[in-house]
Amino acid sequence: MANIPVGAKSEERLLVTGEVAIDFLGMEAARVLSTPHLIGYLEMTARNLIKGYLPAGWDSVGTHVDLKHLAATPVGMAVRLCAEVISSGDRRVTCRVEAYDEREKIAEGTHERALVDVARFAARVQAKAAGHP
Repeated sequence: MANIPVGAKSEERLLVTGEVAIDFLGMEAARVLSTPHLIGYLEMTARNLIKGYLPAGWDSVGTHVDLKHLAATPVGMAVRLCAEVISSGDRRVTCRVEAYDEREKIAEGTHERALVDVARFAARVQAKAAGHP
């Protein structure tokens, strides 16, 4: 299996737009980065970090997220998304994840991913969809 080193790090950037902001408060001035989008982007940051260490035909899927969304980030502000491998073994990788906007830390937590052989995973998913055990 892949050798994914503890301490490996990655960063990605996100510009908060209306597409990733809440709109249910009813005021344009209250639109901020939504927690579900923040989680999704942090998951992809961790996935992209891990993917670079995997052999062809392998990827990872999220299995656990433990995140505190600490502060609101308004539309128009940039966010820096960070992932660092804190444990790796037997097809499970755990990353520390953090996010910062232009003013402060906005999120912190951990995210676990399972390593999968994509073809085998797809076959299991299709068997489940077809009603096979």
